[in-house]
Amino acid sequence: MTITRNTILASRHKELGSELEEWNNMGMPWTYDQDVNLEHQAIRNKACLFDLSGLKKVRVSGPDALQVLDHVCTRDLTLIYPGKSVYALLLDENGGITDDCIMFHIMPNCWMMVHGGGTAMEQLGKSAENKAVQISFDDDLHNLSLQGPAAVEFLDQHTPYDMNSLKYFHHTQTTLFGHGCMISRTGYSGERGYEIFAKADDIVPLWDSIREQGKSVGIIPGSVTCIDMVRVEAGLFFYPYDMSENDTPWEVGLGFCVSKKKQGDYRGKSACMSAMGKETTTTVGVMIDGDTAAEFEADVTVDGNKIGHVTGACYSTVMEASICMARVDKKYAETGQKLAIKSGDEDLIGTVATMPLFDPDKMKRSAV
Repeated sequence: MTITRNTILASRHKELGSELEEWNNMGMPWTYDQDVNLEHQAIRNKACLFDLSGLKKVRVSGPDALQVLDHVCTRDLTLIYPGKSVYALLLDENGGITDDCIMFHIMPNCWMMVHGGGTAMEQLGKSAENKAVQISFDDDLHNLSLQGPAAVEFLDQHTPYDMNSLKYFHHTQTTLFGHGCMISRTGYSGERGYEIFAKADDIVPLWDSIREQGKSVGIIPGSVTCIDMVRVEAGLFFYPYDMSENDTPWEVGLGFCVSKKKQGDYRGKSACMSAMGKETTTTVGVMIDGDTAAEFEADVTVDGNKIGHVTGACYSTVMEASICMARVDKKYAETGQKLAIKSGDEDLIGTVATMPLFDPDKMKRSAV
């Protein structure tokens, strides 16, 4: 794909050494002129600031907004009240995953869908036919992400809102350093973190203020490469690497994203529910012997037979271990199962472990 979208922070990223590689049609900072492991350490011990404006923000409003969005996704959105959000999957008619997203309920009849590189807009358009709903892609709305244990106290000092009272997967309209924004207690790191949504004109001063005021508590900017590393630690999925239209939620280990008691219909519901219990694959976390990181899509084998492939991997300086996520035949998914990984010229040995590999009880991301 080519770069057709631009972040307002492009000059800031270039000053940090980024060449702005394409993601989701936007030039994003995949790397900076700094050791990515410093970013990794910061996100786990202090906090790290990311520009995630490459995510697509879609506003959906009108009398039929809830009906349309509820038909698009696997979650029961009738349970999501204003001020709350939920992670959800979008399916095609065959029950295959075409995208994932977070649905934000802003106020009655007003929602925001934030998604990545799949066909969310196409699916949304089909569900909106002949409905009283307005759909608008808002590329002026940018979003920052401040992830790490220092994030809550830092933000609390610079906003009138009581950040300690903001619950996991909840959001609020407020100001930060005097700039209007929406702060959401969500993220893509496995840490207690926050996403900050604001108009382009407000994002540059917000970025600069967080960087300048955050230096004293160890806050540094982070790259997309760092995000990809910590998401493997945290067991978070990335479309289309961990899932695609060829997969049902059950086949990748995302059955928890399907509201099984949902009364309303949604695209692919019949096919999806019919496939439940018939899955032959799932996603596992793997601890790899040694310090070599596995390659993306490297073959995973048992006794010389291919049983899956790597979907994400890194060497974690935080865990001091080589780790990966892998899609494998379900019968080899038990904790303790030994696996072989053919990664380039390397023959690696791994062991299936509880996922997420980092903070398996998920206490950090949802801490009170």
